[in-house]
Amino acid sequence: MRRIAELREQVDVWRTIELRIGELSELSDLASAESDDELAADVEKDVSRLVDEFDERELDLALSGEYDRRDAILAIHAGAGGTDSQDWAEMLLRMYLRWADKRGYKTNVIDLMAGEEAGIKSATVEIHGKNAYGYLRGERGVHRLVRISPFDSSRSRHTSFALAEVMPEVENNTEIEIDPDDLRIDVFKASGHGGQSVQKNSTAVRITHLPTGIVVSCQNERSQGRNKDLAMKVLESRLLELELERQAEEQAKLKGEHVSPGWGNQIRSYVLHPYKMVKDHRTDFETSDAEEVLDGDLDPLLRAYQKATLGD
Repeated sequence: MRRIAELREQVDVWRTIELRIGELSELSDLASAESDDELAADVEKDVSRLVDEFDERELDLALSGEYDRRDAILAIHAGAGGTDSQDWAEMLLRMYLRWADKRGYKTNVIDLMAGEEAGIKSATVEIHGKNAYGYLRGERGVHRLVRISPFDSSRSRHTSFALAEVMPEVENNTEIEIDPDDLRIDVFKASGHGGQSVQKNSTAVRITHLPTGIVVSCQNERSQGRNKDLAMKVLESRLLELELERQAEEQAKLKGEHVSPGWGNQIRSYVLHPYKMVKDHRTDFETSDAEEVLDGDLDPLLRAYQKATLGD
């Protein structure tokens, strides 16, 4: 029923756009026939707004995958490079949290491992909102930063890497079946910045899925039971994403191409020195507004990727 409601809403939106195009076409003809410059200017403004609406709805068409409408789980991992990469991972985390906030999405950081000096080693975030996974699924892969290092006294230029993983949330227990015998569950004390213990009781939970070697942990909640529930949710999503990757590889074999989103295959570069630029290497979309992108203005990059993959 929810899916029917979503489709009905989408159809109604396109019918409204179609009706509005007809009305503006008639008004444009009227303005031309009567040489009404004021009416022509108003029509031009309305057309501009309608084009923006059309572009936004066209993007919705790209979000028609089986899992696109779902909430997302985002994981970020610092790459090689020590403090610089850990600082870059935290910058990425902030970028996605700001983007989600601008779209009105709700976020919940369910696990975070701080760096020794600055930044983070890894973080896992729930992102709740319509089409959250659909918008973010193209963000999986390696993100590269080039800048003057704030941690280098010689002020030399550094290149840092971080990996983003995006998974759809599992909506019911029938999608992914997990044998309890396949799990190793460890509990430990939650740690704060630099690894120091911040709780006396062992509330943090680490779950290892023995058949795949996948390890997930959660320590941000005060309850061990709540941390376990969240860790299981992340594990289910990782297993679902693993199955989706397997299916994609099978399809890619038929098409004769497959590029892994792992290390060595960067999807985007963020350059802050000697010039400012963000470039997506899959779509060749680039912008000089690097600070705006890092402040959460991701929609132009997301639109470019979704349009590029619309026919896939």
